[in-house]
Amino acid sequence: MLAVSGFLTIALFLAAVLSRRVSVLVALTVLPVLAALLTGFGGQLDTLIGKGLTTVTPVAIMITFAVLYFSLMVDAGLFDPAVSRILRWAKGDPLKITVGTAVLTLLVALDGDGASTFLITVSALLPIYRRLGMRRIVLAGVVCLGAGVMNLVPWGGPTARAMAALHLDSSALFTPVLPAFAAGVVWVLVAAFLIGRGERRRLGVIEVDDIAAPPERDQPARLQRVRFWFNVLLTLALVAALLTQVAKLEVVFVLAFVVAVLANRPSWAAQQKLLEKHGHNVVLVTTMIFAAGVFTGILNGTGMIEAMARALVGIIPDGLAGALPVIVAITAMPLSLVFTPDAYYFGVLPVLAETAAAFGGSAAEIGRAAILGQMTTGFPLSPLTASTFILIGMSGVDLGEHQRFIFKWAFGTSVVMTIAALATGAI
Repeated sequence: MLAVSGFLTIALFLAAVLSRRVSVLVALTVLPVLAALLTGFGGQLDTLIGKGLTTVTPVAIMITFAVLYFSLMVDAGLFDPAVSRILRWAKGDPLKITVGTAVLTLLVALDGDGASTFLITVSALLPIYRRLGMRRIVLAGVVCLGAGVMNLVPWGGPTARAMAALHLDSSALFTPVLPAFAAGVVWVLVAAFLIGRGERRRLGVIEVDDIAAPPERDQPARLQRVRFWFNVLLTLALVAALLTQVAKLEVVFVLAFVVAVLANRPSWAAQQKLLEKHGHNVVLVTTMIFAAGVFTGILNGTGMIEAMARALVGIIPDGLAGALPVIVAITAMPLSLVFTPDAYYFGVLPVLAETAAAFGGSAAEIGRAAILGQMTTGFPLSPLTASTFILIGMSGVDLGEHQRFIFKWAFGTSVVMTIAALATGAI
């Protein structure tokens, strides 16, 4: 009963979002509440929702101040020189811009943290897309592909969870899939090229001289230069703090924003103007995150996720046991839309590994197969991760539109890596 309710809730959610019949916010909250009522958990709703909201609160705090910080940096002109240089290099070619987006994302995503990757890359690149008239869905999609494949790194969440759940180290789990990982990176660049070629056909190559110059800043030139270099140093320090994890991310962003706003908007009137200008972006993103907390809080607290995991494992016929690693690899990416990373890696994966071992297979192979898609290539499309809402919120695109546009490319990444893993004996 719980498994059926869980699968039905997620199916209805995806159908509602993809069809645009209701907003994501309504779907994330109303559907799980109805599921809880129908399965007899109505009396526990306050506890279930409260726990879910508590879980996502640190993320919501981080996003609030991160969005304000990077919005302030954009307004202050921090990214103007980078925009101008990229435009000169690309010579107004949307194809080069798209490939450059993939390369930048692959580099920034080395930290293994999707949230910071989206915050940095979208903030830096969105002005370029706007000035060239490129679609924001392309920006969100290509960043999604780059961040997804880079989430395989051992210090990323999925691989770390797989190592912990199966009691394996990176040499047993990640090192054998390095060739597949490299193939995934190459595929992302190829996909970016193909997507960018479509944008080039749509827009043509735009003369750089025809593109509006960065806006003039209403500040004396000397003060403008001092603030620019201060912002550069502050942002570099922020990125270093994120990479080294010297403190919790929400604390880092709160402190960084306070310092930035005092340096760039010292008056109360200027600060109020900043909040009025960008406050709606904060509300859009944080409400989605809290709604996702309601969704996952109910599905986890009622036991639906656990029941779904057991049901999923129970339908595997004995005759397919030998092909289990391939099945896991191919289904891992789509199942990112169904299972949270904790539910999959600590609930489903151990059972799958135990099943494979019973038929003479390797638990390590199952773990390698899982990281080829489960919350790696699939996490920037999943409504079960807060990072997804950061990406679509900052890009200004609809979740359903984003999923429809990039799903085939992201799934293609998993397929390419699966083929490479098979060819090299990793699975």
